[in-house]
Amino acid sequence: MQLRPEQLAAHLDKPLAPLYLLHGDEPLLVIEAADAIRAAARKQGFEEREVIVVGTSFKWDELFLAAGNMSLFGGNKLVDLRIPSGKPGREGSEALQRYVGTLGPGVVTLITLPELDWQAKKAAWVTALANAGVAIECNAPPLARLPQWIAERLARQGQSAPRPALEFIAAHVEGNLLAAHQEIQKLGLLHPQGEISLAQVEAAVLNVARYDVADLREALKNRDTLRAVRTLEGLKGEDAAPPLVLWALATEARALAAMSVRVRALLHAAKIDRMIKGLARGDVWDEFLQLALRLTQTGTR
Repeated sequence: MQLRPEQLAAHLDKPLAPLYLLHGDEPLLVIEAADAIRAAARKQGFEEREVIVVGTSFKWDELFLAAGNMSLFGGNKLVDLRIPSGKPGREGSEALQRYVGTLGPGVVTLITLPELDWQAKKAAWVTALANAGVAIECNAPPLARLPQWIAERLARQGQSAPRPALEFIAAHVEGNLLAAHQEIQKLGLLHPQGEISLAQVEAAVLNVARYDVADLREALKNRDTLRAVRTLEGLKGEDAAPPLVLWALATEARALAAMSVRVRALLHAAKIDRMIKGLARGDVWDEFLQLALRLTQTGTR
């Protein structure tokens, strides 16, 4: 069964299929679709998830063992199989075709792939997976449809914008859906629900360059403490919107590899969020500085 990405939400309101196959040229859409399937699985009682990543030394028996082992919690289980190369090889293709014959109740399998070329789409293993469950090809919309895609995303957060504003965002991101997604999120932080004018959109998009929020994220990624501190001082001097600065810091906190440090950083971000909302006392910009120092001086990402 083939579904378009926009059909997935309605589909997930029903009992889940035994298998989902995600692939396409737009990583953002693949990630969002996978997140939606995982959330629906949790909602429908699939309490345990086992993630399997196919690498060079991967043994395909692991897939069968994962599907065969009962959940530790006595409930249903989601097997989250990821094939980053998109090429399982002869052994893998044969194993996947055998695997669909073992699908049964209590287990849902989510298989994530990158973009597949036309030959791979016709491969026997891809056909077998699609026939056994639901296949979704997550491709970026054509440039001509990008303004409408942006409008749909704005509507999800209760906002709208005139056509010239939508075209301005589309031109600014140059077809990059992740960049468009970030601009839309930023508009949600800066403006309340309702219509946003072209002037407001232009100011929000251009504020990235003026406020150097992108520079702040770059400094955090590169562990450049001095640059991060200077950028924060500049943002404060230009009265940058605190929710936007917090968004940049929290985004980098989520990218930390060390789980313990990531949790502490996100807890710190949550504390700042309460300050911004007036639910806790403290100096927001001083806390921004402390969090930036934590992120630039922590261990390996």
